[in-house]
Amino acid sequence: MIRNLGTSKLSKTGSHRRAMFSNMACSLLLHEKVETTLPKAKELRRVVERVIADAKNGRRVEVRRVIKDKEIYKKVFEVIAARYKERDGGFTRILKLGARRGDATETALVKLV
Repeated sequence: MIRNLGTSKLSKTGSHRRAMFSNMACSLLLHEKVETTLPKAKELRRVVERVIADAKNGRRVEVRRVIKDKEIYKKVFEVIAARYKERDGGFTRILKLGARRGDATETALVKLV
C-alpha cells in the first residue's frame, strides 16, 4: 500500500515544492522572519529546522542542497549555527496572523527563535 510520507503536497509538483521551500528558507535565514500561509509555514519549519541542525553538525553538502545562495550559506554556518549550538531543536516559531483579506487564507509569521 502506498502511503503519504509525511509531507504536504500543497497542490504543487515536487520540483516546484523543492524550489519554493529553498527560496523561502533562504528568505527566512536572511531576514530571520517571513510571512506566508499556515500550511506553507508548517512545511517550511521542517525544512529550516533540518538545515540548521545539519549546519550545527557540519554537514555542508546537505545544507548546500537547500541553500543555493553563497552569502546565506556562509551566514548559516558562521552566525546561525553558532547561535543555536546549545539548543537541541525548536529553532523556529510560528505565529498565526489571521485570515488574509483577499481570499481568507490563514496566514502565519515564521521567525527564528
